Amino acid sequence: MRSETEMKWLHVKKGESFDLVCDKIASDKSISHRCAIFSLLSDKPSIVRNYLRAEDTLCTLNIVKQLGAEVEESGNRLKITPPDGLSEPEDVLDCGNSGTAMRLFCGFLSSIPGHFVLTGDRYLRRRPMRRVTEPLTQIGAKIDGREDGNLAPLCLRGERLRSFNYESQIASAQVKSAMILAALRADDVSTYREPELSRDHTERMLRGMGANIESWDTITIEPLIKPLEPLDITVPADPSSGFFFAVAAAIVPGSRVVLKNVTLNPTRTEAYKVLKEMGARVEFEEMQNRYEPIGDITVTYDGRLKAVEVSERISWLIDELPALSIAMAVAEGESVVKNAAELRVKESDRISCVIDGLKACGIECSETEDGYKIVGSNFKSAEIDSCGDHRIAMSFAIAGLLADMRIKDVECIETSFPNFTEILGSITEVESWR
Repeated sequence: MRSETEMKWLHVKKGESFDLVCDKIASDKSISHRCAIFSLLSDKPSIVRNYLRAEDTLCTLNIVKQLGAEVEESGNRLKITPPDGLSEPEDVLDCGNSGTAMRLFCGFLSSIPGHFVLTGDRYLRRRPMRRVTEPLTQIGAKIDGREDGNLAPLCLRGERLRSFNYESQIASAQVKSAMILAALRADDVSTYREPELSRDHTERMLRGMGANIESWDTITIEPLIKPLEPLDITVPADPSSGFFFAVAAAIVPGSRVVLKNVTLNPTRTEAYKVLKEMGARVEFEEMQNRYEPIGDITVTYDGRLKAVEVSERISWLIDELPALSIAMAVAEGESVVKNAAELRVKESDRISCVIDGLKACGIECSETEDGYKIVGSNFKSAEIDSCGDHRIAMSFAIAGLLADMRIKDVECIETSFPNFTEILGSITEVESWR
């Protein structure tokens, strides 16, 4: 483990009102991961433009190469040519910090002949994988790992899988995607149900490639009888990344941001709707719709925000809750987050990390088993531990616009939003050092 003197720090200085039109928001991380993995389901080259070049998604792309695909890069365009047959890799497959990659590859590789070892960084190796490995094992997958298959490194031996009728106890796009990928090579039609609809990029993209997947209250997946059509996609900007600057515009008086070419998938814009409910002016403008609806989001300061309770459709805004907590911390009244226990098993225990950070900033708040309560006030300058979590680091960097923030262990930002500091630096003064 690195000492504090080896960690990268970020100092964000209090800013002023800004008007930002941003076409440099990081490409969507979830869609980028899926583009690389799903390209292996075709027998023709896929074209992917605007693929996110962040540490996690580059790890996924490298795994695709290790499995035998040829990847050609030209500007912002990738051409991914799948092999005639996937290769058993010579080395372990490193997922970096990405739970999405590890869980999706579990589902994908469980039915591929060969031996595969999935690992990641020290944070990913602490995250629970049994929610994926257990249902996969029940349909014939051979998966082992620490704590009886709960913690990476995970070892897989691909086997022919049985079809399933599975009802998940949690709404998780990662679990759902892993099971859908397994179902594509199962011996018969499979069905999947979840408590509420989680983010649905997998279903949308695979249907666009020709897979027989029906999504209503129950998802029905037919096994592949032939390779899928290749992707031809431009990855939109990531609304989860853009949300940091949406919050910035909503809390800094006189500010506005226009986020260009963002996916407007309704399972990805829930946090913006909460911000609108709190009193910010939020406008959506759709420009195109093929695999995903894509357009612009404009967020404008419209007075002090008001407190809100967030307890529904949590799976639609789970990644944005740390940034939303910054808005709650300056809103009038007490905001409450419930039914969000999933936050405890993300890149960090985001409930504890958010509350510890807010308390350091002088904000009255408390955590519960499945969420937290925040009483809106004024931020005080503070030193924040990111807990090695990119979303914690970026959330408190946005808080720095209201009071100077010094945040330690910020290299994690590179996993999802490499140019975050550059964009932030266009609206306020930032410094970084080791």
